[in-house]
Amino acid sequence: MSTGASNPEYVNARVRSRRAAMLSDEDYRKLIRMGPSEIARFMEETEYEREINALGTRFSGVDLIEYALNRNLAKHFDDLLEWSEGQLYDRIVRYLRKFDVWNLKTIVRGIYTDSDPEEISTDLIRAGELDDGTIDRLVEVDSIEDVIEILEGTIFAEQLEDAYEEFEESGALVPLENALDRAFYENLLEDLGRPREGPEAKYVEFLEAEIDFLNARNALRLARSGADLDPAAYYIDGGVLFDESDLNRLVGDYDALVDHIADNKRYGDRLSGALDRLRDADSLIQFEHALDAALLEYADTLSSVYPTSISPVLSFILAKEREVENIRAIARGREVGLDENEIEEELVIL
Repeated sequence: MSTGASNPEYVNARVRSRRAAMLSDEDYRKLIRMGPSEIARFMEETEYEREINALGTRFSGVDLIEYALNRNLAKHFDDLLEWSEGQLYDRIVRYLRKFDVWNLKTIVRGIYTDSDPEEISTDLIRAGELDDGTIDRLVEVDSIEDVIEILEGTIFAEQLEDAYEEFEESGALVPLENALDRAFYENLLEDLGRPREGPEAKYVEFLEAEIDFLNARNALRLARSGADLDPAAYYIDGGVLFDESDLNRLVGDYDALVDHIADNKRYGDRLSGALDRLRDADSLIQFEHALDAALLEYADTLSSVYPTSISPVLSFILAKEREVENIRAIARGREVGLDENEIEEELVIL
């Protein structure tokens, strides 16, 4: 653990400046009308200029855009760590392990679908705790058992081992993906307790919201998957919105699931617009995007109410992820010939 005082005021001032340079929803609507090479040129006029120029001699089209996005994301998060001190640094380091989860899910899905290692690498975001050497080894293996072996000694190995048998029985990736999420959040919360006031309480409140929305997403995914899986087995402990019996009850009832979120005082009062989007969603992808938008809205609310806590940093991390995912979705959509409406459905726009 780092020693010394935290410096949230300084870090949050830097974060506000970075947030101001991010793309707007109007920018996304412009990008939807462009081809990949035009998108790359547009990015060259934004804060992605350095990455586009550095990678432009080796890559082009969608590959250039994706590598530039991932490099830029990692740079921003490296900067966060460089600016931060004391407990704030420790909290950010632990939270950025979510990109280890992202990378491990990407690698496991790639093995499952027999994807080319280079194709898997394109989607990786090297901003977590796993070093490049470990990630490079993971990308090259042929089996999920090999992945678990390489991860021996990390926070993920035990949960993955426990989930592997169920993966073999069901043939579904849900047990493995859920094991990664569970390892991440359990490790993140284990030393925090449940403080009721102060900056630490806002950090916990944000993490509880992420867990709540992840449980909601899992409930709907399980309902739509048709796989014979027990919802309670995929419950992630630590939130305030569900217990295991709630998930069993709500997994097959979409409207009741949204009502359950709306009836919760913490979310219902703050997320009326987001909840309207949840009610209007008519597909799983729309529901997931509405959940992402709701979490962003919630994080922004926390960061405006508690500007000297870690909340603005976490809000920035979510917003930056959203920006990268939106640009990636637009570039890929244009590459495969989706029309503008189809691409817009793939975006998280507030």
